[in-house]
Amino acid sequence: MADEIDRANEQAEYFLQMSLRRQLRVVAKPSALICDDCDEPIPLARQQSVAGCETCVSCQELRERRR
Repeated sequence: MADEIDRANEQAEYFLQMSLRRQLRVVAKPSALICDDCDEPIPLARQQSVAGCETCVSCQELRERRR
């Protein structure tokens, strides 16, 4: 039983690591300076904390609500 649990934990760890690596590859472009939706400047704090962002916080919230 312990072997099965160890294997399951190893598999979960493997998939977690693969997912994290994929996530890092996705963000290859720099953050936008101007929001794609409203043409307002994106605050520097958002640009730095959300690498590759294309929208300001307000427009991103609207996009997420529409999904």
